[in-house]
Amino acid sequence: MFFIRTATDRDLPQVQALLKETWHATYDAILGVEQVNALTAKWHDMASLKRRLATRDAEFVVADDGKQLAGMGYAAMASSEPNLAILHQLYVLPAHQGHGIGGDLVAELETCFPNASRMRLEVLSANARAIRFYQSLGFEQTATIENDAGTGQPAAVFEKDLPG
Repeated sequence: MFFIRTATDRDLPQVQALLKETWHATYDAILGVEQVNALTAKWHDMASLKRRLATRDAEFVVADDGKQLAGMGYAAMASSEPNLAILHQLYVLPAHQGHGIGGDLVAELETCFPNASRMRLEVLSANARAIRFYQSLGFEQTATIENDAGTGQPAAVFEKDLPG
């Protein structure tokens, strides 16, 4: 059984490995191995993970069974829109996908922002499995991005009202 808890500095090496494995499993077919290598090196380096861990008005959570981390999530309050939390990252190791861990991570993150009335996320349009997952949690597509700044791929923007 995995428990959702706040991440610590000690978790970051496992989080980094989890991100690398999950990104390759998810995005190699969409972006290609070379672009995935470049993006994970840039976005998931230790300095970036430490910055996320220290960010104010943010929450960085992991799914932990005492032996390993199976998933991670990171969300933060939007600086430009009041009452909006942005889900920046949600990843579950491929071997643990489909067992409720992703839903548990999102549910925990939804409770971490008492001033938020909405949560927003972006997902690559080619990532059909993630789109189905977010829709199953009540997220609805609100916009399309033709050229995602990080990947150059089309992306969908989803939002969900949070209980308040």
